[in-house]
Amino acid sequence: MDNITRRSLISAGLGAGLIAAMPSAAVAFSTADDAGLRTDPFMLGIASGEPWPDGFVLWTRLAVDPVAEDGLGGMPSRQVPVAWEVAEDAGMRTVVSRGVEQARIENAHSVHVELRGLKPGREYFYRFRSGRHLSPVGRTLTSPAPHETPAALAMAFASCAQYEHGYFTAYKRLAEDHPDLVLHLGDYLYEYKKGSYVIGGGNPRDHEGPETVTLDSYRQRHAQYKADADLQAAHAIAPWLVVWDDHEVDNNWADDVPENTDPAQLNDTTEHFRQRRAAAFQAYYENMPLRPSSVPAGFDMKIYRKVQWGQLANFHMMDTRQYRDDQLAGDGWKKNVAERLAEDRTITGAEQEKWLLDGFRNSTQRWDILGQQVFFAERDRDAAPEIDDVSMDGWDGYAASRRRITQGWVDSNVRNAVVLTGDVHRNWANDVKVDYKDPASPVVGSELVCTSITSTGNGTGSTTDPTMAWNPHLKFYNDNRGYVNTRITKASLQADFRVLDRVTTPGAPAATKASFEVRDGVPGLQVRS
Repeated sequence: MDNITRRSLISAGLGAGLIAAMPSAAVAFSTADDAGLRTDPFMLGIASGEPWPDGFVLWTRLAVDPVAEDGLGGMPSRQVPVAWEVAEDAGMRTVVSRGVEQARIENAHSVHVELRGLKPGREYFYRFRSGRHLSPVGRTLTSPAPHETPAALAMAFASCAQYEHGYFTAYKRLAEDHPDLVLHLGDYLYEYKKGSYVIGGGNPRDHEGPETVTLDSYRQRHAQYKADADLQAAHAIAPWLVVWDDHEVDNNWADDVPENTDPAQLNDTTEHFRQRRAAAFQAYYENMPLRPSSVPAGFDMKIYRKVQWGQLANFHMMDTRQYRDDQLAGDGWKKNVAERLAEDRTITGAEQEKWLLDGFRNSTQRWDILGQQVFFAERDRDAAPEIDDVSMDGWDGYAASRRRITQGWVDSNVRNAVVLTGDVHRNWANDVKVDYKDPASPVVGSELVCTSITSTGNGTGSTTDPTMAWNPHLKFYNDNRGYVNTRITKASLQADFRVLDRVTTPGAPAATKASFEVRDGVPGLQVRS
């Protein structure tokens, strides 16, 4: 067959198409015009994501001036053709698919290519060209066939990268560890203007532009982050699965409720915040390797989804911001807020909760892994049994919602449930129970919490938190920056907490601070020596 079969999937014009892989494609790789660009337009790097058995999403966004104030990266006010190709080798000699997409100004010159027709469970390589400018080569993978159980999966996860608080060396070290899949659990960027969020000793880098509120400012901020070489390395090494937390929009937002409702602040009305959400969601899609199913519709954007890794694992990627009830008692840590136990409170929304519980019931995989944002296990800061001092922003503020999810995987006989978490800028490893008040309640799952890439600066290196004394299900704590590597097999999930001793200067090495194992059919964490 001599022609590429292509079908546009997005009526909104976000530049994605369904591409069938062909051994020989009619469009030559060298035909993409550069629209007169004299400067390399691939300054924001390349990425892949959303692996499935016969394909994945390829992404790039053209920019010659990443921090241009209008958010358009210094690009001309016209569409620019971008050629792409996928090969079986890093030298790009055995090309299996190629084509041309249009990078359009209405989508900030971003390109999403959704491929089909490749072989399952394979490593592939890809690159882009615009005229005489050639992108770096990226590595990606298809997931195994649905009936196959691969021997192992190397998966890394990370969260919370505040550009101003340090250098993204942890992303570079993650790339050097050569994972096959990366999960980013939110706070990919931060919304603050320069000088608003300052660590002790001062910020080593600064944000460009104002606090992100408009589409222009969100696009500019994404571009500033994407221009970082260490982040580009992490994107180029493996496919990513991404979900947002709060700072991609606004600190601690909850559905239609912004952080600030004071008329003197930026977000004084629901309508203004919906406009801000719509701008943030548009820019998020433009800058992430997401499927067309996540194209935003105004101030709504569906990012919860399941990605299957053969019979080895399900990744349930969740959204704990867009559908939640507002935080109680003004947010923050509060004592004895009885309303947090109300049966009708939800952090997921009814539709997402049903989707997740149905996913548990239908699962045949060895591991069911929840990729989500905020602290899941109970974390009570007060030692007195009659006092609850918990975070209103985490699952403690939505206790019945947590119980329904946890009981749901128990009732569905999920073989191994593991919750992955970001948000809190510290490493934690926790056992999960249905009832934390009953000492005899059995352990039914595990939670691994990754620290931040940079947020809050270098950290203290401490491995002691006083709350662990009266929260015995909290097994590990650490205050360094870094990420988590996992190795998932039929027999176990092994987790290494990889940390850096500094981020306020570049180039720190990574070391393993602690290692844990979850054994197949044995709920709870085991320390690995």
